[in-house]
Amino acid sequence: MRGLTGGRTPGETGRTTQAASTAVAVFVALGVSLSGCGTGGTGARDEGPAHADTVGGAASSSPAPAAKASPSKAPDRVDAVRLVKADPKVSPEVKRELKPCVADEYPVDVSYGKLTDGSADDVVVNVLTCGDAVGVGSYVYREEDGAYQNVFRAEEPPVYAEIDRGDLVVTKQVYDKGDPVSSPSGENVITYRWASDRFTEAYRTHNDYSKAAGNAPTPAPEPDG
Repeated sequence: MRGLTGGRTPGETGRTTQAASTAVAVFVALGVSLSGCGTGGTGARDEGPAHADTVGGAASSSPAPAAKASPSKAPDRVDAVRLVKADPKVSPEVKRELKPCVADEYPVDVSYGKLTDGSADDVVVNVLTCGDAVGVGSYVYREEDGAYQNVFRAEEPPVYAEIDRGDLVVTKQVYDKGDPVSSPSGENVITYRWASDRFTEAYRTHNDYSKAAGNAPTPAPEPDG
């Protein structure tokens, strides 16, 4: 029977106190048992990485979506043929060689990369001959004030320019008297670097080609017996 104030009768109070005491005893015993496992070598592990569901709340059961790779910015393409033909620094001889080989396909190789300290990629253009693909002119164009300016040229054929890890590498083949176009005697490889608003030679190497490779006579087979 409850009192007018909503309190409990003495019998109810006694039973509640007894139940609470029993629950406390159970939790104390359980805590001692777990503590013994944590400090001993035969129970739960003493240390180790925390699981994802115990750090910062429960982990989501579904895997996180994979991050999308941002697309690489492609360099702005240039009309290399028009660029060379309109360049007053290009010789008339090279411009005459710059004509379609097949349909509207011109013999030009174009490379983009960082050679100078400009904000945009520099452009390397090699003009070749149609028949044997001999380089007749190599040029580097740098963007300045929205236009491309010629900052390097080499027009002593055969010549070819490339970008190598931020350096400009120009290869010039060397011919001795009587060498056919397909068989030069060697090559000069010159490395240029951009400094003080111009390219300066950093170093060069010379390579001699072997005359014997591929030209050695085939020995006659020995007679049987």
